Amino acid sequence: MEERKSDDTPTTRRTPPGHPGDTRTPPDPAPSSTGRRTRSRLDREILALAVPALGALVAEPLFVLVDSAVVGHLGTAQLAGLSLASTLLVTLVGLCVFLAYATTAAVARRIGAGHTREALQSGVDGLWLAVGLGVLLAAALWATAPWAVGAMGGTGEVAEHAVVYLRWSALGLPGMLLVLASTGVLRGMQDTRTPLWVAAGGATFNAVLNVVLVYGAGLGIAGSGLGTAVAQLTMGAVLVVVVVRGARRHGASLRPAAGGIWSNARAGAPLFVRTLSLRLAILLTVFVATGLGEVTLAGYQVVNSVWGLAAFALDALAIAAQALVGYGLGADDVPRVRAVLRRTLQWGVAAGAAIGLVMAAGGWWFALLFTSDPDVRTAVAVGMAVCGLLMPMAGWVFVLDGVLIGAGDGRFLAWAGMLTLVVYVPFALAVRQWAPDGAAGLAWLWLAFAGVFMAARAVTTGLRARGSAWMVTGTA
Repeated sequence: MEERKSDDTPTTRRTPPGHPGDTRTPPDPAPSSTGRRTRSRLDREILALAVPALGALVAEPLFVLVDSAVVGHLGTAQLAGLSLASTLLVTLVGLCVFLAYATTAAVARRIGAGHTREALQSGVDGLWLAVGLGVLLAAALWATAPWAVGAMGGTGEVAEHAVVYLRWSALGLPGMLLVLASTGVLRGMQDTRTPLWVAAGGATFNAVLNVVLVYGAGLGIAGSGLGTAVAQLTMGAVLVVVVVRGARRHGASLRPAAGGIWSNARAGAPLFVRTLSLRLAILLTVFVATGLGEVTLAGYQVVNSVWGLAAFALDALAIAAQALVGYGLGADDVPRVRAVLRRTLQWGVAAGAAIGLVMAAGGWWFALLFTSDPDVRTAVAVGMAVCGLLMPMAGWVFVLDGVLIGAGDGRFLAWAGMLTLVVYVPFALAVRQWAPDGAAGLAWLWLAFAGVFMAARAVTTGLRARGSAWMVTGTA
């Protein structure tokens, strides 16, 4: 992190050529050459943030993957219990992603304005919020684990194993939320590499702990949950040390401040609503797939796995947009924010098109990897083709989401999220009512989700981005 003398004294920032504050006499190169250089520089900034962010995002699912590989050798009931418990845990942590998103926007905006100490102070407040929320959720999950597992349909031996894993892994919830908040601070400071290295190290540490505790110590599925908790707490501690060192260097207080913590909670609340609307849409989609029959549900699981992998690449671009837009608005550089908007959208649509082409063209080969059932293979191939055609629009949506999050436009995203959910519900229920099982049913289901739901999000966020109400400059 760059050392500054004080945030209360004027700081000198290089003013971008063409900015109203630039008093230099610019050279007179060919306009096309200038445009190419500007795009090239912006592309480097986008990729410098997006590529490490993608690596960190891909590392996260390795925790569940490693747990599954280790626990799977204990028995079918244990693996089923892990599946049920990890679904609950991932959903709970996913709803808390606002800890990363809101912090990224707030920190980036203050860094752009030259207020490094204030940026890190906001980040420290976010860490305290994460700790408090993590402890509360861990206690609640420990106490309600049997009820939560029962609500998910768990019974008998499967339910017993699910409760054991859920309770032991719940101990790591404070660490999981600290990882989110710390990652948000570092992203806001244009650093996506540190979270990548910590995520990679954490995934490796988790793998070793799982083998040692499950088999070496003979703890069974409890060892898997405990290993995951210890790994997450360790990751959180490492990232907190990085943030705290920066905070001390710039004179930010490490003490909990009720006002700052409450400010972070208020900023994150709309993003919680936005994330909740997405989760509800996904749950509704699974509900519809379940009602259509085994072939559709099996095909949906395969296509959704590939869709989720593709989403990591698009989400990485959204993360880059968050950091760059927040910084630009803090620096009162609206032309740069517009340039970031245009270029990240181009990247998003292009990435979506490339991924979509692979999905559409390779659907049948993907199906061969996952199943030997000919009906499921056909359903997967058709579902992948539908998703592939609609993936460019998904790229547009993901990037616009990141742009508006970076601008701190959470309240709009909350209302837009609920509106798009309302639009999606009747289409999803219509598919459940009238679509057949098999390839046709899966095609209609993905047309509803990747088509109607994503189109509604594209329209709402696109109309918002065309205006200027979201471009509030400075540290406001």
